[in-house]
Amino acid sequence: MNGNRFGRLFQVTTYGESHGPGMGCTVSGVPAGVELDEEDIQRDLDRRKPGQSMITTSRGEPDEVSIQSGLQDGYTTGTPIGMTIQNKDARSGKYEPFVTAPRPSHGDFTYSAKFGTRNWGGGGRSSARETVNWVAAGAIAKQVLEQSEHDVQIKAHVNQIGDIEAPDVSFEQLLEHSEENEVRCADPETAEEMRELIDEYQEAGDSIGGSVAFEARGVPRGLGAPRFDSFPARLGQALLAVPASTGFEYGLGRDAREVTGKERNEDWEFPESEEDPDPTPVGNDHGGLQGGITTGQPIYGELTLHAPTSIPKTQRTADWETGEEKEIQVVGRHDPVLPPRAVPVVEAMLYLTVLDFMLLGGRINPDRLDDNPGEYDTPYHPSSPRND
Repeated sequence: MNGNRFGRLFQVTTYGESHGPGMGCTVSGVPAGVELDEEDIQRDLDRRKPGQSMITTSRGEPDEVSIQSGLQDGYTTGTPIGMTIQNKDARSGKYEPFVTAPRPSHGDFTYSAKFGTRNWGGGGRSSARETVNWVAAGAIAKQVLEQSEHDVQIKAHVNQIGDIEAPDVSFEQLLEHSEENEVRCADPETAEEMRELIDEYQEAGDSIGGSVAFEARGVPRGLGAPRFDSFPARLGQALLAVPASTGFEYGLGRDAREVTGKERNEDWEFPESEEDPDPTPVGNDHGGLQGGITTGQPIYGELTLHAPTSIPKTQRTADWETGEEKEIQVVGRHDPVLPPRAVPVVEAMLYLTVLDFMLLGGRINPDRLDDNPGEYDTPYHPSSPRND
């Protein structure tokens, strides 16, 4: 099975199935000299983990991360960081009816058709539980960026559930309000409406889709390469890998089809500020990206997620072992909506993408964060116990 690695220089390789013994990943390309401990990673894992509220699955996973390699005295060494996260509350018995009778709109049949077998408990490798690895890796990328000389800030929030859409919010509102409610919507009034709608679908035994809006500030200009390694192409790959994603947009997104060239084109001007005398576009309908390369302006966009496919309503399936068509109910612990828990996943994939481009573009030394190659006597080098 290929497709388990993301990144060029900052590479993340993941493993694990939903109901297997545990999840985990290896992160290669972490510069040496980054202060890091398990708590830095745990903070973001706690935002993604199940059982946070009544609108998430009740599966009781603590998602406690254990760092196995790549650290010395609280600093990264430049070698691969290995992390493991144990599965503590898997209950595979409820999935036995679907071993040869695939659940509607899941990966059950396609995985079996591709490999001739599959880990069926909880959906196995196709389960969104696998994104726990992405959030763990993204937390490391976040620490690298925060400790570098670059002021990169990334935030996301739930901007739509069903037909309820939040008004545009400022980046400051994203930072201040998106974690204040269970829906993770930065507009408190809209969050209440969204929660009521989610409750309605949950009580009816159904689910509902939505979207996550994101913004990245402080990303320097000049990142990305034309064509297949363009910044939006790589970001689209990262975000469309998120389970249940059906659409990725940046800048004007799909609204661009209704806008003329004259309306979309942004004139160039010299800003009044003497701190930045370079030409600057008037406006940012391009979403911080032109020609596949970052402009230095905020990068913003949206990821659409369909409704969760595991619902208790009666559905039909076909059992290829018995040749029988039958009605089924998917009984278990499932989210009625995905965007609230997807927010930290989207942020993680943004951090991974931005840092990878920063390393590729030489903005951060891939070997060591202090950018002092050849210097061995550093504040983060271990001392000899014999010299104490």
